[in-house]
Amino acid sequence: MDALTSSLPRAATAAPSPRTTPVPLSALQKLLIPLGAILFDVLFWNQEVGLNLSLYTVFVVGATLAGLPRYAPVRRSGYFWLMVGGTVLSAGCVLLLGSGAAKLACVASLAMLLGYVNQPHLRLVVFALLTALTSALRVLPGLLPYLRLPQSKAGSWRRTRFYGRVLLAPVVILVGFHILFSLANPRYSQLAAAVFQRLGEWLAALLPAISVAHLLFFVLGLALTAAALVVVPFHFFQDQESRLGEFVRRQRDRVASLSVRNPNFRARRFGSLDLRKEFLAALAVFGLVNALLLVVNIIDINWIWLGFTPTPGFDLTQFVHEGTYVLILSILVAMGIVLWFFRRNLNFYAPGLRALRWGATVWVVQNAVLVVSVALRNYYYITYTGLAYKRIGVYGFLLLTLFGLGTVLLKIWQRRSAYSLVRLNALAAYGVLLLLALGNWEIWMVRYNLSPRFKEVDLGFLLAMPERVLPEMTARQSVLQGMTRIVVSPPGSYTELRATPSEAQEAIQSRVAAWRRNYPEYHSWQSWTYAEATAYEQLRD
Repeated sequence: MDALTSSLPRAATAAPSPRTTPVPLSALQKLLIPLGAILFDVLFWNQEVGLNLSLYTVFVVGATLAGLPRYAPVRRSGYFWLMVGGTVLSAGCVLLLGSGAAKLACVASLAMLLGYVNQPHLRLVVFALLTALTSALRVLPGLLPYLRLPQSKAGSWRRTRFYGRVLLAPVVILVGFHILFSLANPRYSQLAAAVFQRLGEWLAALLPAISVAHLLFFVLGLALTAAALVVVPFHFFQDQESRLGEFVRRQRDRVASLSVRNPNFRARRFGSLDLRKEFLAALAVFGLVNALLLVVNIIDINWIWLGFTPTPGFDLTQFVHEGTYVLILSILVAMGIVLWFFRRNLNFYAPGLRALRWGATVWVVQNAVLVVSVALRNYYYITYTGLAYKRIGVYGFLLLTLFGLGTVLLKIWQRRSAYSLVRLNALAAYGVLLLLALGNWEIWMVRYNLSPRFKEVDLGFLLAMPERVLPEMTARQSVLQGMTRIVVSPPGSYTELRATPSEAQEAIQSRVAAWRRNYPEYHSWQSWTYAEATAYEQLRD
């Protein structure tokens, strides 16, 4: 046995050393990754988000399009071009407004765009986002082998001599001619001395700025650029989506027969509901809840739709907050119940399918009426107390709810699958995100809340908004003279601080003066946005 072992080659008996497979990089990627890291560092180091996010997004989108082959499958994907348009649109909104919704839409659109580049046949935007994030996590380990030094000493010495001749020889020749020209031409010597002096001053200013935090930030930019420009194929979510269909199909699983996909020959000790019993249960649920919901809708129509006026002492906050949350929860539960009953073979139960469909349709329509009631509650709350972020968000959520109810009708009448509903509603959510990115909400809130119709105002909430609203607050501060209750405590404060109209105007002027003093010092071209620049010019004039 020992003789047999000794006769084997050493390479066969030695265990191979584990090595990470490097990610293949094209010549364009090898050029753009360090260039993108430098661009990221220049644009974002110690800067606020503004023009820099738009420029970096355009760089990533342009590099991605330039790296795609002419006949790449992703070029024929409508979802990919939708994300390209959404990314460019949201980047423009960042440059124009600089709002938080625009920044979120820009980052999300760019991530989903990279997900579709990774897997062109994806349709669900959530899967595209998860694919992009997973690919980004797999890029960095694949780039580590490029940082490893060559292990062969002979090959390393040969490469060192080769690059030494190629790179060092021109530098030595250049230095020699520089010395000759300096000795022969005094004006050239003076110009060279001035250039070297400027270069020394630049290096002296640059070296103190290089810190550990700055180096880590540069590494972060390098990692993000590599994750954006390098595609590591990840098929998991594409494989999961390939098993999902747009429509519900009749299934014969778990039956004691060899002709079905998943037979079940185990003894059935407990009797399960057959299709008729499930139909009767669904019909009873739809009938009873339709009757109950009809009573609720009649009350809401008489109370809220037709001339609602709060009585003295009426708690409008409780009326909106608790009522809105409960009604929205009931709508979501109703949608879940419909999806549960129409999940499988009940879609093909011919004897009672028509009655079941009409019962579910009436229920969906009544839930749409309930959505209108919630919208009216929110409208009255805005009318009597003013605009706020959550009150605007309620309308965005209600738009998605109405769209979701419409897709539930598609499921009922077209036998759509749950995957189809998730896909359509995810696209609708992305559309609402782009819609929110287009809005100049802070300006509209200031204009509405500082109007003569109100006798109370939460000035602390308005002062906590971005600085681009300050010209609007300055132009409308005279409205504060007619206010009876002015709250200046910051949002989320447990104590309510009130102020007189003159004190409120002084708080606005103090905020304006501080921003006029700090804007030229802390804002640079990297964080420039049109809205802030325009606001500063208005206040300066």
